[in-house]
Amino acid sequence: MANEEHLKREGEFTYIDVGDGPPLIFLHGLFGALSNFEGPIKHFGGRYRVLMPMLPLYTLPMLNTNVPALADFLDRFIRHVGLSQFNLLGNSLGGHVALVYCTKYADKVRTLILTGSSGLYENAFGGSFPRREDKEYLRKKIAFTFYDPKHATDDLVEECYHTVNDKAKLIRILSLAKSAIRHNMAKDLPNLKMPVCLIWGAQDGVTPPHVAEEFHALIPHSELFWIEECGHAAMMEHPDKFNAIVDAWLGKTLAG
Repeated sequence: MANEEHLKREGEFTYIDVGDGPPLIFLHGLFGALSNFEGPIKHFGGRYRVLMPMLPLYTLPMLNTNVPALADFLDRFIRHVGLSQFNLLGNSLGGHVALVYCTKYADKVRTLILTGSSGLYENAFGGSFPRREDKEYLRKKIAFTFYDPKHATDDLVEECYHTVNDKAKLIRILSLAKSAIRHNMAKDLPNLKMPVCLIWGAQDGVTPPHVAEEFHALIPHSELFWIEECGHAAMMEHPDKFNAIVDAWLGKTLAG
């Protein structure tokens, strides 16, 4: 796994902690992993203290496998590393977790960056769940996440195949996906007070462009940036463009 040498394991937390400077916390999505953020971790580790916890997607008690429970986990993690003010960046389900966290602990969040976030609407896997035994079908479904299907690598297909064929993991994935749909944030978004940066793939099929527009309309202090020829995981598909947007926006916002 990428960045393995930077992994720390302490109690219930497995996380990356690199660099010095203002704390910047990355949150991965439902099929996400630390490797998804390899580019941003390298890029920002020089000027920020980059932290990224592995979310306990498969280890929460079954009845407590939902988005609010992940936000509570994030709170425990932040207390564990002793942060009082920080910047949050979440992709997909990670964005949703960040939003729920912001409704409970807004005073701790200096800025919020969302990319392909759930919380309003998502079209996971293009509407139908992958057939578990069929790797080629799975590859097509993973490719749906990206603008360029080359990003649906053999490694990613293999990882996803093992995950969805593990019954305990599959049940939790479905539980989290349902929780994300149930836990709609529309009524909470107008109350967000922190500056919010929205970065969206113009060809995102999972959380389509109209979702970004709705986030932008509902969140008071938000700015929306588009990346062309890009799907649901901008930090993987166009890491340089993604990093440049985050860099410029954070630099301007934290200086203000």
